[in-house]
Amino acid sequence: MATNRSRRLRKKLCVDEFQEVGFELTLHYQEDLADEVIEAFLDQFEEQAIEANGLGYIGGDDYGLVCLGKRGSVTEEQRTLVDSWLKGRKELTEYTLSPLMDVWYPEKSITPVA
Repeated sequence: MATNRSRRLRKKLCVDEFQEVGFELTLHYQEDLADEVIEAFLDQFEEQAIEANGLGYIGGDDYGLVCLGKRGSVTEEQRTLVDSWLKGRKELTEYTLSPLMDVWYPEKSITPVA
């Protein structure tokens, strides 16, 4: 594909200055946790860690992608806020957050903001 793209096309493709950054999240729950407890955890997670920080979560109860709730990119600060919220949650045995990554083209590196 041509690299000399118009601004409109770059925006539509979410590339260059319109690149959108987020991170992947994997959750591992305590064994024998009731479905109601997991649902309550996910409701709290969505409300307190995601929506409260202007983020969006796409995925299931054990794996998903965290991105900005509107067009744009997640910051390292927002990633740290989610990490802090997850620390010490008794419902989880462990969790992993990926480094910030391009949410549309995961194989591409993140373009530094000028």
